Amino acid sequence: MKIYENGGHIEKNGGGRTFSRRRLLSSAAELGALALLPRNALPQQPGEVPHELGLPKRPYGYRSPFESKVVRSSHGHTPLQDLYGIITPSELHYEVLHFGMPMINPAHHELLIDGLVERPLIFTMKDLERMPAVSEIHFLECAGNSGADQDGFPGKTPQESHGQMSCTEWTGVRLSTVLEQVGLKPTARWILAEGADAGRLARSIPVEKALDDIIVAYGQNGEALRPEQGYPVRLVVPGWEGNTNIKWLHRLQVLEQPAMTAWETGSYTDLLPSGKARQFTFVMEAKSVITRPAGGQRLDGPGVYEITGVAWSGRGKINSVEISADGGQNWQKAELQEPILTKAFTRFRWTWNWNGAETKIASRCTDETGYCQPTREQIVAVRGLNATDHYNGIKWWRVHRDGEVTYA
Repeated sequence: MKIYENGGHIEKNGGGRTFSRRRLLSSAAELGALALLPRNALPQQPGEVPHELGLPKRPYGYRSPFESKVVRSSHGHTPLQDLYGIITPSELHYEVLHFGMPMINPAHHELLIDGLVERPLIFTMKDLERMPAVSEIHFLECAGNSGADQDGFPGKTPQESHGQMSCTEWTGVRLSTVLEQVGLKPTARWILAEGADAGRLARSIPVEKALDDIIVAYGQNGEALRPEQGYPVRLVVPGWEGNTNIKWLHRLQVLEQPAMTAWETGSYTDLLPSGKARQFTFVMEAKSVITRPAGGQRLDGPGVYEITGVAWSGRGKINSVEISADGGQNWQKAELQEPILTKAFTRFRWTWNWNGAETKIASRCTDETGYCQPTREQIVAVRGLNATDHYNGIKWWRVHRDGEVTYA
């Protein structure tokens, strides 16, 4: 067996140590050079961690190789169990690509606004960036996030079950500011937002929401949008299902009625047990999930652990989060970590002293409107199993006696 130390190598033989011939030949020269070395460059004493030369500066930072396992899944899901705080790194933000990802040169990209407006206009990226900007933190969640849990096939990890959601600081100009430039006609009721992807994904959005809090975003977490997130410009529709947050935005058409695109008459409707379908179910209701300890992880043994996770609501701020560590017999109030923002992730924490017995743990949240996160049974009783979009049921994890954590 050979191990390396200070640039040379030592041969181990039966538990003892013998310097190699090469090492012995170089020893005299090394001793002569010691007097010229700085103090922190001296050879390490036995048991000390060897010093290593630092890496050179890089034009664009990237993660330590020791964090290489923290990646999006093959389905583009965010690794929630490996994240801290409330901000999702841009490269780990979940992605759903219905028609692939266009690569757009911002110098050639334009946003057309027409329809029921006083002055149809075309905006370049430079035009948008000259307008007063805002930066806000908001979550983004796919309508189908954790829908398999409603189907009775719970995800095995937070990433697998809840990974189609992320939280970002978005920067851009208010849509209301852009619409002021064109002037809405009195009959304007809806706005059809269309992307420049191959399928021209388009959704109708009520004018009231357009004039409220929607952002025409070109920045994400302090830098330009990633191409997967709609570079060079997208809509950010706080609290509403992900597909309304149109990426690669290139047209806004103002209408009197919704456009009834295939996306809003088929793909993103909720088929009820009665056979009727709900349309325009935009808001993502209050929801939470424990990310540690959670499925795919293992506890080291009985003792004190921190239970943590995230909660969010499309209707505003999270007001409270409760934790059960005994299968739902008792619920304890968790600590909410600041900042607590509207339509954004809220990190919660609770200290748990595990006695080593098998149990189930879960979180449930309540938002500022008083809406409390329901159980799966309550949701299925109302919606059935025909459609699984907008599922926000309580997520349970099972802690086994050996410390393994699985879905429940």
